[in-house]
Amino acid sequence: MPHDHEHHHHDHGDNHHGHTHGAIDPSIVSHERGLWAVKWSFVALMGTALLQLVVVIASNSIALLADTIHNFGDAATAIPLGIAFMFARLKPSKKFTYGYGRVEDLAGVLVVLLILLSAIVAGYESIRRLIHPEAVGHLGVVVLAAVVSFVGNEGVAIFRIKVGKEIGSAALIADGYHARVDGWASLAVLAGAVGIWLGFPLADPIIGLLITLLILWVVWDSARMVFTRMLDGIEPDILHEIHHAAEHVKGVREIGEVRARWIGHKLYADINISVRSDASVSEGHEIAKEVNHQLVHHLPQLGQATIHVDPDGKLGEEHHRHTHDDCHKHLGRMPTK
Repeated sequence: MPHDHEHHHHDHGDNHHGHTHGAIDPSIVSHERGLWAVKWSFVALMGTALLQLVVVIASNSIALLADTIHNFGDAATAIPLGIAFMFARLKPSKKFTYGYGRVEDLAGVLVVLLILLSAIVAGYESIRRLIHPEAVGHLGVVVLAAVVSFVGNEGVAIFRIKVGKEIGSAALIADGYHARVDGWASLAVLAGAVGIWLGFPLADPIIGLLITLLILWVVWDSARMVFTRMLDGIEPDILHEIHHAAEHVKGVREIGEVRARWIGHKLYADINISVRSDASVSEGHEIAKEVNHQLVHHLPQLGQATIHVDPDGKLGEEHHRHTHDDCHKHLGRMPTK
């Protein structure tokens, strides 16, 4: 083989290699689908929150107020997510050579902060009501508002999680689970109203505090997911899938280092493979092309794969590190003029 080591970069949707099915780049479709999910979930949650606000003013329920604050906060998270998906449509530039996918990760952080803010407000109002109890009226309407909120939130949760998993967006999935917990919080409001009806007026602020704890749990869970991706953490299943896709390609003798990371909702993979030592550059290229083809079909969220082709017996980055060290030693022994 003329070269000890080759690098093959393959973009998902590269027409030359025949990975685009239809006229529209799949990555563009994922951005559009993300925007579509964000838009309609914003409409649904804002409508639910406005309906709840009317009932809060009429009933004076602090538990419902906590739930309403959280629903407004949840609807507001659609704004940074929408901006992120619009940025994701932009083409890479000379300065941002990987594109603008990281804006989505930053939006995920903002989502977590907005959820935390809603927890602080809900907790403050609940503690204030425990110290200064007030009567709650219109219990029937409070129950109805809680049921409507649960249905609205669960619908949005199913929608966001489904689309988030389809396009590989951690921020959208986190927002979906956030909406699901909001739905549970609405059921807690219903329980608080029942408690008041049974003669326990403090049930309302106590339920408000329980909702606050529930929101804090969502903050922790969502932050863990979002920050893992920001630190280039990757799910073990994805590495296994990359390895599985490459090992069955004819001509691949061995698989070395496999790395992957998320940038927004697109996956970037880096894989070392070895081929027979007497293979030509052209043969090595065809094998790398087939590895990429298999990766695309195993990983729908793949944005780009970099495939390093080595000859048998010289597989892996460790070998190249030694080679570079040897070069430096050799240069160090060269006589100076």
